[in-house]
Amino acid sequence: MKPKVSIIVPVFNVEKYLSRCLNSLLNQSLGEIEIIVVNDGSTDSSLDIMKNFEAKDDRIKVINKRNGGVSSARNKGLTAVTGEFIGFVDPDDWVDENMYESLFKTAIENKAEIVMCSYIREFGSHSKEKSFNTADKVFYYGDEVRTKMMRRLVGPLNEEIGTPELLDAWGTVWSKLYRADLILNNGLCFTDLKDIGTNEDSLFNVQVFYYANSFCFINKPYYHYWRVNEGSVTTGHKPALFEQWFNLYNILETFLEEKEMETEFYHALNNRVCLNILGLGLNTISKSNQSPIGVKIDHLRSYLNDERIKRSFKQLELSSLPIVWKAFYFCAKARLPLGLYLMLMSIESLRKLRR
Repeated sequence: MKPKVSIIVPVFNVEKYLSRCLNSLLNQSLGEIEIIVVNDGSTDSSLDIMKNFEAKDDRIKVINKRNGGVSSARNKGLTAVTGEFIGFVDPDDWVDENMYESLFKTAIENKAEIVMCSYIREFGSHSKEKSFNTADKVFYYGDEVRTKMMRRLVGPLNEEIGTPELLDAWGTVWSKLYRADLILNNGLCFTDLKDIGTNEDSLFNVQVFYYANSFCFINKPYYHYWRVNEGSVTTGHKPALFEQWFNLYNILETFLEEKEMETEFYHALNNRVCLNILGLGLNTISKSNQSPIGVKIDHLRSYLNDERIKRSFKQLELSSLPIVWKAFYFCAKARLPLGLYLMLMSIESLRKLRR
């Protein structure tokens, strides 16, 4: 029998968390699923764990491949799906037992090609639900999918600028269920992180939402996002991030040009460039960056004087930002690297306290 949902799990050296993830998928109230677990060249016991699960439950299919990164692993999984819908789960995360039944029923009942839920950030000692400040259910059909969701994924406009922390919260793939034909018939795949640094989920979703004609958001946190062993842009220095993000911007801009999208999409992309100064800055001041403070400030100065960044800041409206963010982005817009450095240090300290 053809499964209703295919769930792709990319795996690399997560022996400590993998059983928790796979058990949460096998315990789904929706029984007609297949779980495609892609071993991306793990060197720990992850592959043995996957094979043990595969031997006990025929809904699990293990694919073993040479290490190529999370995008490569997900793309390999896409070649093996047979379900009507596709979901993605990261191997150190887990899901509520009714997640896929709820998303699938919502998709069928509302003829939605993409369904999304909210999520809970798990820090080990405590949990925090991600707040999206929307109605319990949000529906978009036809052109609304592009003008509201795809555009939001490209970048924020107007009052959306006031919540920089939500820039990519809508772009996660693991919070969504996709009609398989939407992805497979349009030949969509994930871009290698070596090329773009981060945001492979948001880039993928920009492309998917362009082709979609229906979307539903369920404001219920079915997904549990494990942050304890996170390898994010703010937890380690990435020397190539500036160049990688500019490659990401170029890919997005080229896509918008090819699809002849409206001016507001380019405005949104410029706002993304501006807001990403926060990520670039946190990457620069990271403790794992052994450069002296003066060198870090010089790097911030070079970012602020980049022509692409200056052009974007010319059209950034600071009025939509809360007072704290307004001060931060004023320093960026006015090209004040020392002020930006001091504010970045304060932001990083506050982030650690709030975790």
